[in-house]
Amino acid sequence: MRILSAPMLSALAVSTAFLLASPAMAETIKFKATLDGSQQSPPVTTKGKGTATFTFNTTSKKLSWNVKYSGLSGPAVAAHIHGPADMGANAPPVIPFKALKSPIKGSATLTDAQAADLEAGKYYVNVHTAANKDGEIRGQIEKAM
Repeated sequence: MRILSAPMLSALAVSTAFLLASPAMAETIKFKATLDGSQQSPPVTTKGKGTATFTFNTTSKKLSWNVKYSGLSGPAVAAHIHGPADMGANAPPVIPFKALKSPIKGSATLTDAQAADLEAGKYYVNVHTAANKDGEIRGQIEKAM
């Protein structure tokens, strides 16, 4: 029977700690968006406004959101994350929101391509109303500082 020395036990303990802690080492990136009618393409005149905050886990690729809005011309009929698109350009929806009442909260697991577009600033949030079917308020998603 072999007896482990103190340095070997220390190395074993450190290795075990790293293995157990590795899921906790995932990077979490925060994003934000400010929504208004001027960012729509073409721009929309509205009293509507909103804010959105996002948390993205780079290991699980889970994106969570909290979108708050007010002052729309009527009830929201749809809301999505659209992309990939630069500010001012339009793109199709890629992540639909299930709930539409403010605050809109939810999450989705992104593909590698979607994660890359998110981190490159190529996604935007859009809230649609009956009066503004193409979107009443919009905000480009960017990394929070």
